[in-house]
Amino acid sequence: MTEAKKALRQKALAKWLKEGLLRLGPTFIKIGQQFSTRVDILPQEYVDQLSELQDQVPPFPTDIAVSIIEEELGAPLDDVFDQFEYEPIAAASLGQVHRAKLKGQEVAIKVQRPGLKDLFDIDLKNLRVIAEYLQKLDPASDGAKRDWVAIYDECASVLYQEIDYTKEAENAEQFSENFKDMDYIKVPKIYWEYTTPQVLTMEFVPGIKINRIKQLDQLGVDRKRLGRYAVESYLEQILSHGFFHADPHPGNIAVDDVNGGRLIFYDFGMMGSISPNIREGLLETFYGVYEKDPDRVLQAMIQMGVLVPTGDMTAVRRTAQFFLNSFEERLAAQRKEREMAITELGFKKQLTKEERFEKKKQRLAAIGEDLLAIAADQPFRFPATFTFVVRAFSVLDGIGKGLDPRFDITEIAKPYAMELLRFQDVGFEVILKDIKKRWDRQSKAFYNLFRQADRVEKLAQIVQRLEQGDLKLRVRTLESERAFQRVAVVQKTIGNGIAMGSLVNLATILHFNSVRVPAMIAYMLFAFFGLQVLLGIFKIKKLDQQERLITGTA
Repeated sequence: MTEAKKALRQKALAKWLKEGLLRLGPTFIKIGQQFSTRVDILPQEYVDQLSELQDQVPPFPTDIAVSIIEEELGAPLDDVFDQFEYEPIAAASLGQVHRAKLKGQEVAIKVQRPGLKDLFDIDLKNLRVIAEYLQKLDPASDGAKRDWVAIYDECASVLYQEIDYTKEAENAEQFSENFKDMDYIKVPKIYWEYTTPQVLTMEFVPGIKINRIKQLDQLGVDRKRLGRYAVESYLEQILSHGFFHADPHPGNIAVDDVNGGRLIFYDFGMMGSISPNIREGLLETFYGVYEKDPDRVLQAMIQMGVLVPTGDMTAVRRTAQFFLNSFEERLAAQRKEREMAITELGFKKQLTKEERFEKKKQRLAAIGEDLLAIAADQPFRFPATFTFVVRAFSVLDGIGKGLDPRFDITEIAKPYAMELLRFQDVGFEVILKDIKKRWDRQSKAFYNLFRQADRVEKLAQIVQRLEQGDLKLRVRTLESERAFQRVAVVQKTIGNGIAMGSLVNLATILHFNSVRVPAMIAYMLFAFFGLQVLLGIFKIKKLDQQERLITGTA
């Protein structure tokens, strides 16, 4: 197959995927919207097709839109608006937008698709069943597990809020108030007199979608600056305000040429909120990373509910220390790699990359057992609050890579976060809290000096209890545990293989003796155990791959 034929086939598959998502309805259209920004994951043909889901979803008939507007506003269309464009300027999964004039002002009227609540009631009821099923299947250890039902509840709550346009209008005004002092953010003004649960009237603010690279270049804006603004605005939303835009796909973010290029945010139906304790935990995490203090990072993660303080925390701490130590090194290496010219140094650069890869491989092998211990004990969990935070930054990362191939979200976030930590108006109370924490640590260290004798005595008591057999000491040997796990899988696979062979022999004998029904049952059991054998083989291969990764062998 030639490259041209491959490209044509990819275009056809991308179009088929887009049309399939359109047929499946609003929920799957939203999934497609998120992947439409991932230029670093999907081929360009798929990105081009899925981008059409952002604001080129097929509209519903205009006469239905007009009837909804007139019913919601309680007056004929001509009595309300000076001018109304019947052709929608944009259509999305939940509604469509018409341009109009209201008392001489240009406005955009967002009209909700009919029957959305009934559709949500059905889809979300089915998703609730799936969430409960996943909750039962998800393995738990010391209570540390993903709370699938809580994640579902978070998503369902946000989706139901999104189909109430009065709530969206309130969100837009709060968002605008939060960014009133930042001239690079623009939020359309809301016209409350002409806004209802199914109709939203707002200021018409035209702009170029943030992923239209050629048009942005023609506008003359700095794309690298736009990527930085997008990340900084989200850090501001999450760390300072605790209130953030949860659906930042390119259909909801545009750019104009005011003040050198402003970010225009649309569609405030999906908004997320961060509780004060999680915001404080995020700030503590940044402090811990800045100071390279693994204990502070772990305490912040416990405060946020990301880490459950159970099991062997030593492995978790060592792993955190490793990543903190290598954080600066990785950033420096990335900066150096970008600065190197691809000319006569190309061969040298390739060697440097290979050496860096081998070094990283050796370091990963050194902490392999710690990572395995973490995976086995499962001390981490994914709070429902973070569902939309991770989703938003994933989309932003895709947008940033489209604007600038050298875009690195961590490089942009780090200096801004440090600036925020140093200079934001956190108040005297927060400063006192930080001083108190430092004083407590010093006081505790000072107090411990006078407890050494008591600790020695307690240690002697523990040793005595060990000698008497009243206390048992459990030592984990991770290498042995992995070996035993592999032996158990091999034994189970062999057992399934023996059962499979016996059943196929039995089924064949029964078949030739015309005992049909028992023969069919034996063949079905043979197929079941055959599947178990295949799964066992795949699991053994996976365990072997994991062992090679941990030990660093080829």
